[in-house]
Order: sequence, then structure tokens, then C-alpha cells
Amino acid sequence: MHPAATALTVLVILIHLYIVVLEMVLWRSRGPKVFGITPQFASDSAALASNQGLYNGFLVVALLLGLVLREPFATAFVFYGLGCVVVAGLWGALTASRQILYVQALPAALALAAQWLAR
Repeated sequence: MHPAATALTVLVILIHLYIVVLEMVLWRSRGPKVFGITPQFASDSAALASNQGLYNGFLVVALLLGLVLREPFATAFVFYGLGCVVVAGLWGALTASRQILYVQALPAALALAAQWLAR
């Protein structure tokens, strides 16, 4: 695997690890500042945020498997994980915040392109 493709994929993993921790552990304390929501809304939506965090965790696992497994599984997991992140980022940008396009979808799209070019 090409070093740039690996580095970009690791960046996506780190971004999503942060999202997992933010949504599952720090939602009530950091969620209001990061997402511009009220503390009351953060408290009311904590269970939903935790569920979202779990799904982001599954994406992290898929990407990690893609980096540690041998072929043909590595490619399948990396492309699946990065593809899911791109789609989720596009959907989030359309439905929640345009910032998601730059924080989530763009790094994943760059990693996906680098992975495709490296193969």
C-alpha cells in the first residue's frame, strides 16, 4: 500500500475516532460547543448521539481491518469504509452542516482516490 494512501486513511480513522469519543462520551460537555447546540438539546439527544458514535466506530473498525488484513480483504474493507464515510459526509453536509463536507467527506474522498490510485 502506498504511504500517502495509508496516511490519508489513517487521518480518516483519527477523525472518526474523535467523532466516536465526542458522540459517545463527550456529547453533553463538548457537543454544544462543537455543534452549536444548547446544553439542554445535548442532554435530550445524548442517546441518539451515542448511537451515531457507535456507527462511526464501525467505520473505524472497517478501515482498521483494511489496513491490517491481507488481500483481497484489505481492499474490500478500505474501499467499503471510505466509501461509507464519503456518502455519510455528503449526506451530513446536505442535511446537517456544510462543515461536514470538509471535515468528513473531503478527507475520505482524498483517501479513497489515493487508495484507488495505489492499486
